[in-house]
Amino acid sequence: MALPVFALFIVAEATWTSFRGQSVYAIRDFGGSMSQLGINILVRFTIGGALIGLHFWLYQFRVFEVPAGPWGWLLTFITIDFVFYWYHRAQHRVRFLWCAHVVHHSSEHMNFGTALRQSPTGPFTKVLFYWPLPLIGFDPLVIASAGAIATIYGFWTHTEVIKKLWAPIEWLFVTPSYHRAHHGSNPEYVDKNYGNFLIIWDRMFGTFQPEVAQVQYGLLTNINTYNPWRIAFAEWLRLFRESLAARSSGQLWQLWLRPPREQAKAYCAPDHCNR
Repeated sequence: MALPVFALFIVAEATWTSFRGQSVYAIRDFGGSMSQLGINILVRFTIGGALIGLHFWLYQFRVFEVPAGPWGWLLTFITIDFVFYWYHRAQHRVRFLWCAHVVHHSSEHMNFGTALRQSPTGPFTKVLFYWPLPLIGFDPLVIASAGAIATIYGFWTHTEVIKKLWAPIEWLFVTPSYHRAHHGSNPEYVDKNYGNFLIIWDRMFGTFQPEVAQVQYGLLTNINTYNPWRIAFAEWLRLFRESLAARSSGQLWQLWLRPPREQAKAYCAPDHCNR
């Protein structure tokens, strides 16, 4: 339902930046982002019912009952944001999770279109972190609505149009400035600023990094392709190929669970590793 609003923001951003002589959109890169959006939507339509069905099934075994009403919704929203921080952090630190998340970081531009460059395999990895919520006692419908609002919030942080905001806002919330840094391949920005709504998680757990130098967007080794299937699945194929060549079960576990940058050093040539 939010897609028409997102489209209006994309048009407004493209028009405004073009008027100012900025080149934040590139046609082929934007097409690559939209291709991932399309595939992701198809996947969500296909498995979305099964995922929410899993949440309802788990909810019947709930340990507590999170109260309904505004305070219950707010607690759900903040809890989702906390879980997202750890899920997002794991996406950057665990190889097989990175295989899905790398899609989002593969654009070398920062714009609202990049916000919609989401992996078609992302929904399968996300469920690994969110299934405890209904078991604890969070209502699946409230989880869905709070998650939707969180997703909408994350959209607006993908822009270069908005610079620094009022200091108290910058201290508490994730802003475009912080998320630009997160998308940077500069050494000081890699694996920083995992939050979606509240930046306080990063401040608390040692992953906070303000935007200081000009951000270089993309991967440490960019994929250099606009083919939608390669954008979506190239890193998975690389992982499977390396898994077939693994010499032991221990090496196989390392391939899947070690941080992607360590994998690059240990198992593949620099020009064949995306991180």
